[in-house]
Amino acid sequence: MGKDVIVACDFASAEATFAFLDKFAGCERKPFLKIGMELYYAEGPAIVKEIKARGHKIFLDLKLHDIPNTVKKAMAVLRNLDVDITNLHAAGTKNMMRAALEGLTREDGTRPLLIAVTQLTSTDQESMENDLMIHAPIDEVVMHYAKCAEEAGLDGIVCSPLEAGKVHDTCGKNFLTVTPGVRFADGDVGDQKRVMTPAAAKEIGSDYIVVGRPITAAADPVAAYARCVAEFCD
Repeated sequence: MGKDVIVACDFASAEATFAFLDKFAGCERKPFLKIGMELYYAEGPAIVKEIKARGHKIFLDLKLHDIPNTVKKAMAVLRNLDVDITNLHAAGTKNMMRAALEGLTREDGTRPLLIAVTQLTSTDQESMENDLMIHAPIDEVVMHYAKCAEEAGLDGIVCSPLEAGKVHDTCGKNFLTVTPGVRFADGDVGDQKRVMTPAAAKEIGSDYIVVGRPITAAADPVAAYARCVAEFCD
């Protein structure tokens, strides 16, 4: 896969999701879509299958984090949904990540890409220290989690675009960086703490950017998506 914009379909229902996707019906490029907890918990596996049948690539963003055996069994279920990327929390340890890979790998050896969440883009140094009792600098924590994910055999991580370049320096250029926290230069940052524009994310080395409200809440979502693609992919 090359660089791409992943649109976060953070909708509460299938109806709202397909009303959004119908706007792209005449477009040559079908957006790569992220299905997160809200939509998946509301609609279940059926929503994934229906979106896949429409020809979209899918990043299933459920952020699994549990004991290794539980995560392995959960991934063995998710592998049958034919998604392109799925994820878990790196904080679950290397053993959990290795178990996840086992569960995700099909009998023929194929599997979706598996990436790990390091620190959420809503987390900053103050909240990490006060709430999580992690006192190392946040960029060191992210790099440590990234290295653990690489050693466990994962394909990449979710991180802030601010950290993408350093992740590649630490784990190699083929270790994927999937970066939320992307906003247009003239847009609202919302509840994100560590953000970057699509063009800047491209420059620093992000492989995929995840963009939600700047596209889904735009007056013209198709135009906003096209702007994102032009700034990041072209």
